[in-house]
Amino acid sequence: MNTIITIGRQYGSGGREIGEKLAKYYDIPFYEKELLKIAAKESGICEEMFENFDEKPTTSFLYSLVMDPYALGYNAASFDMPLNQKVFLASFDAIKKVAEEGPCVIVGRCADYALKDYENKLNVFVHAPMSFKKPRINEQYNIPLEKVKDVAVKIDKQRASYYNYYTSKKWGDLKSYDLCIDSSILGIDGTVELICQAIALKESNKE
Repeated sequence: MNTIITIGRQYGSGGREIGEKLAKYYDIPFYEKELLKIAAKESGICEEMFENFDEKPTTSFLYSLVMDPYALGYNAASFDMPLNQKVFLASFDAIKKVAEEGPCVIVGRCADYALKDYENKLNVFVHAPMSFKKPRINEQYNIPLEKVKDVAVKIDKQRASYYNYYTSKKWGDLKSYDLCIDSSILGIDGTVELICQAIALKESNKE
C-alpha cells in the first residue's frame, strides 16, 4: 500500500472515525489535529496560534494584526505577511513533511490541495444526511439534539470558508475530490471497506 489518503468531511459524518480505521487497517500514521503540533514545532510559531486558526474562516485578520509578534517565535518569516497566512503555510509544510515520510491518512486541513502535485494520493470527501449525523453528534460531542443542526451547519460553514479561501477549489464539490461518499449508505465500516477497494483498484492500475 503506497497511497496517501486525504479526507474532507462534513461534521458528524464519521470522516475522522473512517480515517482512524483506515490508518489502523493499513498500519499507517493518522493525522488530524496532530498536524498542529508538527507545524508548530517545525515553524517556531506557538501551537496556540494553529489552534486559533485551525479550519476557521479568515475573519480573524484584525486579531492577527494586534497579536504580539514575538508570539510567532524567532524562526518565522518576515512580519509583512498576515499571521493567518503564515500559520496556513506552516500547516502546508507540515502536511508535505508527513506525506514525504510515506503512506498516511490526513483528515481536513486542505490536505488534498497541499498535496495536489502528488500522484500517490486518494482525495475522499465524506458526507451524510442530517438524519444520520444528528444522533452521532449528540452522542459523541454531547450536544443537545435541538442544537445539533445549528452547530453542524456552523462548523461546516467554517470549514468551507477556510477551504475555499486557501485553495482554488470548492469545499464539498465533487469536482474537488476523487471519491465522494455518503457514509449513511454503507455505514462507517462499509465506507472504510469501499475506500480500501478503491485504493486496491487505484494501485493495481499503476502496475
